[in-house]
Amino acid sequence: MSNALAIAAVTEVLRSRIESWLVDQNANAALGGANADVTAVAPDTIELTGPNATARLNLFLHQVTHNAGWRNVDLASRNARGDRVASPPLALDLHYLLTAYGPQPLQHEVLLGYGMQLLHESPVLGREEIESRLPAVLATSNLGRQVEQIRVTPAVMGSEEMSKLWSALQARYRPSAAYHVSVVLIEAPVTGSTALPVLTRDIRVMPDTLPALPAITAVRPPASQPGATLGDTVTVEGHYLDGANRAVRIENAQLGIEREIAALPGAESGLLRFLLPALPADLPAGIYSLRALVQRPGEAQRRASNLLTLAILPSITTALPLNVARDAAEAAVVNLACTPQVRPHQRVKLVLGTREVLANPINAPTAALTFEVEDAPVGSHLARLRVDGLDSLIVDAAATPPTFFNRRIVIA
Repeated sequence: MSNALAIAAVTEVLRSRIESWLVDQNANAALGGANADVTAVAPDTIELTGPNATARLNLFLHQVTHNAGWRNVDLASRNARGDRVASPPLALDLHYLLTAYGPQPLQHEVLLGYGMQLLHESPVLGREEIESRLPAVLATSNLGRQVEQIRVTPAVMGSEEMSKLWSALQARYRPSAAYHVSVVLIEAPVTGSTALPVLTRDIRVMPDTLPALPAITAVRPPASQPGATLGDTVTVEGHYLDGANRAVRIENAQLGIEREIAALPGAESGLLRFLLPALPADLPAGIYSLRALVQRPGEAQRRASNLLTLAILPSITTALPLNVARDAAEAAVVNLACTPQVRPHQRVKLVLGTREVLANPINAPTAALTFEVEDAPVGSHLARLRVDGLDSLIVDAAATPPTFFNRRIVIA
């Protein structure tokens, strides 16, 4: 594949080819001895009159579009973690305007005829020609080595479209022909990942309609909680989860965390349990993806299940209820300890009843938080710690009916 220099390389190859063609055809004689230039500049920069006005053909790239045929190749170039799994090429079509200029009568007609004749008789850019015509600065474009050959075809451009184009260029119209050059393939010099070939196919007749691979259907924190706290036992439900080396892998790409946790002893096919480690520095609050890992009977390697989510919730470790006094300015400072540790980029709030209070700036991972409550409301308030949108537990969901835990901050 070619690289980002390919667009400039195509323009230079076309310009050089036209220049050589004018020499081969002795175009100067038809121009009355005038030397014709071949350029690739914007039309509004070309002088039409005066001592610097010369006979010339100008090749101008006025539009670049995505190639429809290659556009849907390898759409999924990154996985859910943001890692590159494929390197799809950037496939482009180039749209050129070939314009003739001449200060003397008939010069622009002569030049346009020569230019159009060349592009009609030689519509394909050969690989050897590309290599020979590129200057040193563009030699590393690899344009001649791309999979697709580059073809030049006339493009239909009506008078209205041509008029709009020249108006946008803010230049005086001169005889022009439009061309479509396709396809230029630009690929980044990076690697992806490729699956190994399949050695054998495992075909089985199953006694039920369940898929033959391990899969999980639910992740259940204890006591019907919306998430788990450090030290909780979490139950994972699914099917074909029995076997050896059972574990779960939890991941959070935003926090840069990936950890494997061994399952608790058991051999149930429909569930496995694991203990969320009490590692406050390593497992911050957040939404994690979870998959089960199990080595099924008769197999040599572990299989990984589908992904579900697990919320790790923050907890306030300061003894509650907590009494806090207001100062003379009717403000209150609330100091709380929490687990797990909070990282600097996480959004941390204290919710007093229905009021949210931002934490003081956090410059390093910490379990000690400070909240300055301006115009602090006097009274007893249910307190929740909110980290990245996840709240510490405030509702006892195991009770019937559910009730609030007595986790309050009393401001006097």
